[in-house]
Amino acid sequence: MGSVPRGWFCCRVVGLLALAATSDEVGAGLGSLALAATSDATEQRIYLGGQSCEDFPMKLGVDVLFEKQIGLLRGKHVGLITNPTGVDGALVSIIERFRAHPDVKLVALYGPEHGVRGNAQAGEFVDFYQDAHLGLPVFSLYGQALKLPTQPLENIDAMMRAFDTQHTGKTVESTMLRGVDVLVFDLQDVGTRVYTYVATMAYAMRAAAEAGIPFVVLDRPNPIGGVVMEGPILEYPAHSSFIGLYPVPLRHGMTAGELARLFNARFLEKPVALTVVAMDGWRRSEWYNTTGLAWVVPSPNMPTPDTATVYPGQVVLEGTNLSEGRGTTRPFEFFGAPWIDGYVLTRELNALRLAGATFRETWFTPTFSKWAGERCGGCQLHVTDREKFQSVTVVLAILEVVRRIYGAKLALHADYFDKVMGTSTVREAFEQGEGYAVIATRWETGLAEFARLREEFLLYR
Repeated sequence: MGSVPRGWFCCRVVGLLALAATSDEVGAGLGSLALAATSDATEQRIYLGGQSCEDFPMKLGVDVLFEKQIGLLRGKHVGLITNPTGVDGALVSIIERFRAHPDVKLVALYGPEHGVRGNAQAGEFVDFYQDAHLGLPVFSLYGQALKLPTQPLENIDAMMRAFDTQHTGKTVESTMLRGVDVLVFDLQDVGTRVYTYVATMAYAMRAAAEAGIPFVVLDRPNPIGGVVMEGPILEYPAHSSFIGLYPVPLRHGMTAGELARLFNARFLEKPVALTVVAMDGWRRSEWYNTTGLAWVVPSPNMPTPDTATVYPGQVVLEGTNLSEGRGTTRPFEFFGAPWIDGYVLTRELNALRLAGATFRETWFTPTFSKWAGERCGGCQLHVTDREKFQSVTVVLAILEVVRRIYGAKLALHADYFDKVMGTSTVREAFEQGEGYAVIATRWETGLAEFARLREEFLLYR
């Protein structure tokens, strides 16, 4: 069978199982599967080949919470910020685990962009509702009470550029925390500053501090590792927005829990009573696909860990008139426009021999977002060596080649481009004709300084 990714076969069934089988019966029916009860009457575990969860060293913050630190929530009314990524190592929803635990009283849910159920597209506002299945109030932290346009997907890019650069409609209002004793955050981040879940976390930390209640982060891996950092440091407060709140690099190399520690100590005006429930066994050098954990899509346009790998650079294309592949099966890997010849662009990009990257000619027709319904020529970006791949340098090379071939057909949305980059200096240098390799040297000093700043807040080695 070969080597087995750690944790791959360990699954947990929460609650009293409707399995009336003994472990012998299960073993007879399912080959090497065996059912074993733990000391916790609310939980049973299925082992494969005699291996239990304890055989695998990697444990998520949510698993550590239930195994060692449930006292943080015992007897308290809990508010939970989560979405479909809020699962334990066995893919059991944290919502269901809270609901099944006799010592935890879950009283409210809070959804980030895309909602608690992950059923809203990028840029779509989500309103308050009462969940019919769970019997819980669900508060939106993305556009609650704001009115959607009649056809939101038709102008989704303009909506994103307008709404995501504002702070309005994304905070935890004091009325949302009535009756809540502790606020818990459990979301999978993707390792890039331009991803709204981290800003949601920071806003929620502010609200918890104002309400005088503790804030708990259940930590998860940085899917693109915790070693490499890329891109400029956000210039604060000039370029602070919902897609980049505080002065960190585009690719920051930190987990959500580590960022929470940094924000609380350095940037929040009023620190919150913060607890980060750290993972057991995660190493900074690990990428998501080496953890043995199943990938749960954190947002509609982040379908795979491959997407997360290219995202720190390719998200910059949102600030241009190139399609970044939204509305296709490979968002952020596909890019192009109707006026691009995919054959020519692929040839010119591959001629640069960019480290860890190969480009393949592709043609695609987005179903929504930029150039919806129009056939686009372009490339698919393939990462051939992710340890050498520098996503931000690569996207600057892409823009340089597109400008060289197609000139004024390439347009930058200056304000949004700058908000994504966290500075106007990159755009200004690009518009003045500086080469991508020269521009990339501009942030080396800042990254070295940030590496020193973040050191005391790191939880993993």
